[in-house]
Amino acid sequence: MNIEELRDYCLLKPASTEGLPFGEDTLVYKVGGKMFLLTSITKGDTFNVKCDPELAVELREQYTEVQPGYHMNKKMWNTVSMHGSLTIKQLHEMIDHSYDLVFKGLPKKLQEEIKAGS
Repeated sequence: MNIEELRDYCLLKPASTEGLPFGEDTLVYKVGGKMFLLTSITKGDTFNVKCDPELAVELREQYTEVQPGYHMNKKMWNTVSMHGSLTIKQLHEMIDHSYDLVFKGLPKKLQEEIKAGS
């Protein structure tokens, strides 16, 4: 997966937005104003995603491409390399999981508005 494919996949998510709130190199994807993924535009070989804490540890133990979140809460965020043994399907599943976690943390009214708009 490259950064273009990553971008395309993230923008397929309902109500997903992209922005550069941390400067011109860090591309951030949000739902309902909350981050579910961020990546470096210049490096473009890793991304950070939110993860259930227990699953985060399991993934780190299972795959060398999954590390504690760089510059993030290490309990709930992973940094994932897009270049290695992980398949596109596995990368998509990690992105989906992050999006779903963030979505479920949104106020119910906002969740309903997003569901109605998709």
